Amino acid sequence: MCTMIAHQVKIQGRGKSGPEWFEVQEANVSYDHPYDLPLEHALNIDFVNEALGPGARVAVELSVDAARQLVKTIEAVLAQADQRGVLEDLPVAAAPARDPSRA
Repeated sequence: MCTMIAHQVKIQGRGKSGPEWFEVQEANVSYDHPYDLPLEHALNIDFVNEALGPGARVAVELSVDAARQLVKTIEAVLAQADQRGVLEDLPVAAAPARDPSRA
């Protein structure tokens, strides 16, 4: 049975699909049937830039336990950065071009 549970959030980030990095502007998060993970339901996250078309997508399917562990780990990393006084979203001046062979 489909759950029809889905949310979209605007984000700022970069994703890699194949050899190229691209700007991601949204994350689509659902709890429903996965495409490839052999479970009935999973937490599915698509990091996308809809303006760039269907190729600008990084998809992740997680078990419930993996999703909960990931949330805890993200919170722990952000808390540690905050405790150290380095939790910030400061843009850098012109970032040097990345060498695709070092991906």
